[in-house]
Amino acid sequence: MIGNSAPVAGHYDGSAEVAPLHHTQASSSSEAVQYPNEKDPEKRTESSFEAPVETFDDHDVTKPFPIDPNEPEETHQLTFRALFVGSILGAIVGASNIYLGLKTGFTFGPQLFGAIFGFAILKPISKALPDSGLLGFMGGSFGPKENCTVQSAATASGGLGILFVSAIPAMYRLGLLSTPTADIGKLIALTTCAGFFGVFFVIPLRKYYIIHQKLTFPTPAATAYTIRSLHSGRMGAIIARKKSLALLYSFVATFVFKVMTGYAPGILYDWHIGWTLFRLGFTSIISLDNYGWWIEFTPAFFGAGMLSGLNASWSFFGGSILAWGIIAPSLVKNGLAFGVQASEEFPQMVSYQALSFKDPTLYVTHPSPRYWLLWPGVLMMLLYSFADIVMSSGSLITGLRQNGAVLNPVNWFKTQTELDPDDEDQTPLADRIPTSWWTGGLFCSTVMCCAILATQFHMNVGEAILALLLGFIFSFIGVQSSGATDVNPVSTVAKASQLIFGGIGKGTGMAQEPAQMFNLTAGVIAAGSAAQASDMTGDLKTGYLLRAKPRNQFIAQLVGSVVAVFLTSGLFVLFTKATPCINTGETPCTYGAPSVAAWAAVALAVSSPSLPIPASSGYTAIALGIFSILCVVVKHLWIPKKHWHWVPNWNAVGLAFVVPQVYYSIAMAVGSLFNHYWLKRSPASFDMYMFAIAAGLLAGEGLGGVFQALLAIAGVDGGKFGTAIGCPGMEFCG
Repeated sequence: MIGNSAPVAGHYDGSAEVAPLHHTQASSSSEAVQYPNEKDPEKRTESSFEAPVETFDDHDVTKPFPIDPNEPEETHQLTFRALFVGSILGAIVGASNIYLGLKTGFTFGPQLFGAIFGFAILKPISKALPDSGLLGFMGGSFGPKENCTVQSAATASGGLGILFVSAIPAMYRLGLLSTPTADIGKLIALTTCAGFFGVFFVIPLRKYYIIHQKLTFPTPAATAYTIRSLHSGRMGAIIARKKSLALLYSFVATFVFKVMTGYAPGILYDWHIGWTLFRLGFTSIISLDNYGWWIEFTPAFFGAGMLSGLNASWSFFGGSILAWGIIAPSLVKNGLAFGVQASEEFPQMVSYQALSFKDPTLYVTHPSPRYWLLWPGVLMMLLYSFADIVMSSGSLITGLRQNGAVLNPVNWFKTQTELDPDDEDQTPLADRIPTSWWTGGLFCSTVMCCAILATQFHMNVGEAILALLLGFIFSFIGVQSSGATDVNPVSTVAKASQLIFGGIGKGTGMAQEPAQMFNLTAGVIAAGSAAQASDMTGDLKTGYLLRAKPRNQFIAQLVGSVVAVFLTSGLFVLFTKATPCINTGETPCTYGAPSVAAWAAVALAVSSPSLPIPASSGYTAIALGIFSILCVVVKHLWIPKKHWHWVPNWNAVGLAFVVPQVYYSIAMAVGSLFNHYWLKRSPASFDMYMFAIAAGLLAGEGLGGVFQALLAIAGVDGGKFGTAIGCPGMEFCG
């Protein structure tokens, strides 16, 4: 999550994003990866987005689970009920991710959410209803391979939200599109391009990454272990019930709490301590509020801290102290950055978090602290991620040399007529994804992308193919990193596409606005397709361990992708209609949307005749960027791996420079500390309930935010019927 998307295999899509509450998406640190077959919980070290799993033996996580002779054969693994329930569960996570992503750029992965809730829904139904044949419409036996289909559909349908919390809103902030309602066709078309191209081109790489390179894929492997445990007889049913109830209770309680906070945010949600003391006569303490230092009782980011671990969460919190407790006040005091008066009634109230793009001349001469801090944050995250990838690339280079034949494109198109007994992949040929499926889909999606980008976004065929090619290249980095460390930095490295297309725009003499549109469109395609490919590869790892049919997973992924295209586009329209400041960038706004500001800032910078960056900010960015690289090098070369958790995660530190809401880092730090002591005091209950509770907190607040948006559109939200007690104003709370 500190990174691209989602706590578990998630994404963070901010400035120089690194995946991932995808996953993000997740912390971009590779330290202390928790392998799912580790037996002693008390010896476990905390890592970013590790997921607790039930273990049965010392099974090698690089090989499929052994066949249980007592396990009945699953006659139908691909069913309507699995696709339907999986898509619905993915939609819930997708809705939550839009909300969380617009808040801070964080998203979280739906794998384990889909696996646990899918079991909780379909297992009772399968027992209660009669078998309806091979189609498995509702009744009949429900086994681990069908459960794998559920989570595959959930992962695909819960994806692509990353596009709507980053580059697409940035287009609106720069005035490049009209309104989401009027542009709904364009939004669906652009999302389709990013979604389906990524699903198709990753298929031939399955064998290299999963079979030959034997990447661990911690969260997908944990999902496989969880599914296996849920279906392990009577004990599995007891475990499943406990996990499901924990997830359900935390989800419902959080949902209700989030909806209630909209009507009394200053009492239930945000505690503006600085404002309260200011009203009591301590006038200078208003600086706490001005720089964003207040407490927010956000269950989602408490849960995110539980999943992220101490290193990532406290690096994030430490970055907040450095950026908003030390640097920002120093900038203001020395006249290097400036605030904007936030209240006529109380002139002491000043906002230092404005980020406007209406007058570019002010970027250099009169920057806000938030804009000044943006560039050090962007460069730190970008350089740290690339340095970490380079220092961890030894296995990648060795694997490329040893398995060059696997990556030879000529071999991808060969039709295999019988299993090779020396091949580690003994998946029956009838269960594999036919070459004609993915090659035909890849060709059609490429043609479709070129046509859409040419007619709707004015990119020629060469430029469109370059954007797709960059997505393909970035997917190598994303899959390699997420497979080894559970961190998907694809959105960070995809930032390079903005630099490449910025150069093309300048080289061809494009005007500034067309160059910005050109830049952001290419970024959407490259980042979206690479993120989708990384998520789908993780799904195939889960299926490989469970011996599920890859062709069934592929179909589930396609079905889920169709749902994601329309779901995410519709949710974006909903949120922006309820809260227009998402697209306008006006402050204060309920949604900080830091990744939107970062994408827009980079697009503006690379399309401007000269970089609109204050000199002091630029020099600081270079210094901190170099320092973050040195930290990565020192960590990999001279610090024992068992001590890596003491080295700050500079990607998380950079994230704090980009995200002005310090209360998120406070919540994550507290959540990680709670988790740390929970694990020490009660390892058994930790393994049983931790992920279920954390996932419920994340999904509950996210879906509660969606419901709040619906209430706002209906005109019955807290803005009309709530109380502003405890808030500097309703617009400063919630």
